[in-house]
Amino acid sequence: MEFKPAHPSIHLRRIAQRDMPSLLAIYASTRQAELEKVPQWSETMKTEFIKSQFEAQHNHYQRNYSGADFWVICKNKSNAGRLYFHENFQGRGMRIIDITLLPSYQNCGIGTSILQDLMQLSAQLERPLSIHVESFNPAKNLYNRLGFKKISETNGVYHLMEWKHTI
Repeated sequence: MEFKPAHPSIHLRRIAQRDMPSLLAIYASTRQAELEKVPQWSETMKTEFIKSQFEAQHNHYQRNYSGADFWVICKNKSNAGRLYFHENFQGRGMRIIDITLLPSYQNCGIGTSILQDLMQLSAQLERPLSIHVESFNPAKNLYNRLGFKKISETNGVYHLMEWKHTI
């Protein structure tokens, strides 16, 4: 699928093997607070744990989301995050598999802009747009503000949130 964000300094580039170190760093940024809770682990242990978790997640996404688009989010010429997206997930709608921005790119409108672009695409294609989000993820507040609604919950932790265009 071809998807071009409206934000003038943001573009998407399909992930490639050369992006793996950057994607690992993006993933690691999402686990930093968690790792701070295990001070008894050495830096080597933390690095190996993050690497194994990243590889497991990456392989899972590649295997289980056939037909999805996997992009690096670039601001100007710097890698700012990742967007994994399926335009026709299970024939039922559009799914944001993952959207993550490095901390230095958060809270400056990039994520909101991309989500609004995806919502506009969802409205044009007349398909609901969904994302799984952990109940304690601060981004959940953004999804709520944008009009996403919780439609199911798994294990009390994972909320499936959905946005639908209303006339």
